[in-house]
Amino acid sequence: MRYLVTGAAGFIGYFTAKALLERGHDVVGIDNLNDYYDVGLKQARLADIGNHDHFHFRRIDLADRAAMETLFADLPPQRVIHLAAQAGVRYSIENPHAYVDSNLVGMLHILEGCRHHGVEHLVFASSSSVYGSNTKMPFTVSDPVDHPVSLYAATKKANELMAHTYAHLYRIPVTGLRFFTVYGPWGRPDMALFKFTKAILADQPIDIYNNGKHARDFTYIDDIVEGVVRTADRLPQPNPDWDAAAPDPASSSAPYRLYNIGNSNPVELMEMIAALERALGREAKKNFLPMQPGDVLATYADVEQLKQDVGFQPSTPIETGIERFVSWYRQHYGASA
Repeated sequence: MRYLVTGAAGFIGYFTAKALLERGHDVVGIDNLNDYYDVGLKQARLADIGNHDHFHFRRIDLADRAAMETLFADLPPQRVIHLAAQAGVRYSIENPHAYVDSNLVGMLHILEGCRHHGVEHLVFASSSSVYGSNTKMPFTVSDPVDHPVSLYAATKKANELMAHTYAHLYRIPVTGLRFFTVYGPWGRPDMALFKFTKAILADQPIDIYNNGKHARDFTYIDDIVEGVVRTADRLPQPNPDWDAAAPDPASSSAPYRLYNIGNSNPVELMEMIAALERALGREAKKNFLPMQPGDVLATYADVEQLKQDVGFQPSTPIETGIERFVSWYRQHYGASA
């Protein structure tokens, strides 16, 4: 089967493409290789899978309508896993236009490609950030998500609305996955674990926002990818019990579903830092700072529906995941203990 994986040079995209290739599928990967973070890391990910006979990479910007139309026409996929996006909550405050181009215009081009080329299933990345100001824990996909606190979150909520529209109008089976703080080897340098590791090894202080009073549902990359691939294999069906008088946001009379995908076990930021210190064998110099604009206090995923529907079962403890990340980091960057 041919899959299109967008963001194939990105963290989750790289691992997803690799998993599909290992399962014998044909994978078309696209990425614009932008410089939001180290392009060399993106190129190294691609180099790891670039020689596979069934991997076809194209450097394409999602916002380039002509290039996207040509891609779908030349290499029409049966399934699409759309993971490309302009990432980062704080960066969306500095450069909002990048988020509109990639996350909104790019999503439209994906939906149009699926519409015109008979794609049998579109799986796309949403985010836990859509829960915004919500405080009821754990977050469930049936909760209202009408109060985002960053433009990044707003674009992800918009993606869900756009996807539902195409599922309704054109009966395209669409599944959205709200990711919760993914971490692991080959991770993103703008994420806390990566930044903390780099700073601690350089004997520099780490910035800890909100005085460390954050909690995140850290989810290891292997668990995430297993869930993504299982989801892609399960085509969503219209919910026969969907009630327009009391609409469930997570399903529809159209072939549309939303799921949380996370560890369902939030970890305090200071606990994560302690695990990192143990893995590195060093104590961090800590610089405590106030909460940053766009941040949320905690994330906690209710993943029961994904467990029931696809057998999703995260199994990697935070200590194990951090140890694996540190081992990869030292090997990749040659960092000394």
